[in-house]
Amino acid sequence: MMKQGMIECSVCHSKLVNPSAKTVSRAYDRHRSKLSKKHRALNVLLVVGDCMLVGLQPILVYMSKVDGKFNFSPISVNFLTEVAKVVFALVMLLIQARNQKIGEKPLLSVSSFVQAARNNVLLAVPAFLYAINNYLKFTMQLYFNPATVKMLSNLKVLVIAVLLKMVMKRKFSIIQWEALALLLIGISINQMRSLPEGSTAMGLPVAMGAYVYTFIFVTVPSMASVFNEYALKSQYDTSIYMQNLFLYGYGAIFNFLGILGTVIIKGPESFDILQGHSKATMLLIVNNAAQGILSSFFFKYADTILKKYSSTVATIFTGFASAALFGHTLTINFMLGISIVFISMHQFFSPLAKVLTKRLLIV
Repeated sequence: MMKQGMIECSVCHSKLVNPSAKTVSRAYDRHRSKLSKKHRALNVLLVVGDCMLVGLQPILVYMSKVDGKFNFSPISVNFLTEVAKVVFALVMLLIQARNQKIGEKPLLSVSSFVQAARNNVLLAVPAFLYAINNYLKFTMQLYFNPATVKMLSNLKVLVIAVLLKMVMKRKFSIIQWEALALLLIGISINQMRSLPEGSTAMGLPVAMGAYVYTFIFVTVPSMASVFNEYALKSQYDTSIYMQNLFLYGYGAIFNFLGILGTVIIKGPESFDILQGHSKATMLLIVNNAAQGILSSFFFKYADTILKKYSSTVATIFTGFASAALFGHTLTINFMLGISIVFISMHQFFSPLAKVLTKRLLIV
């Protein structure tokens, strides 16, 4: 809670002068095991919602393909998604402004808006990275089936952990690092022989193209997530809907610039952003928008690691759903990989790991 330029911890009521993202992050690490039942219930709802939305996304992307290709521009889907999120943020901001108490600084005043825009300009960085990542999500579907894409995305957890340690000085115990190593092992087992030998795409061997896209697919969104958490928590007193308005506004601008770039390359006929869309793509837009909105609550009120670990749970749903809908085979590698991933999750969030993390914070 922000009071007179200071943040007061809702758990221990200690105060931080001139709070930064690092101090907020450290305070969260110190007291996350003492969260109230209300906060724990919120975390459960976030995880359940995230599992459903993230699990559906690769399936909807796969359903949007026609003869293995997209008849629409992926950038147009991303642009419409950002527009939908901007509309949602505006509506929620208006509702929040109407429910303000007497004496509170108006959320929608020009001075408040301009000041918030200046304080949250860092959100342009994750918005740009998300614009790149959202396009890569479609490209990855050309190389892997939905369940494999979901497993590959779990590689982000290790990269995120390293970035959190570097950027936000987050502390992790040895057990938690071992849990992340187990996660990588589980993903590696799942990836064995996931690509047909000798296949090619875009003039490159599929293996080479897949590895390049995988590297970008893992690093770009990882940086986006960490910078997003950094930006949201560093301005903790700003309304999350106001921050979302800026984040999604930047995202819409970057994706619109991508559309203009496509027009320059392919011609004016490609400017029709609704061309080639179907019911599946409309559902995909709604799903992506809901997923993005939910993620902002993870980054501000929980943390990025919890967000990414919750996404691993969606792998089961994605795997079984893709097998039922599209006939994809659930191999023994996939089942073993899932088992190891869940062992990793249990180890990372185990009470012993939390105790060791507390000792690191004290030191």
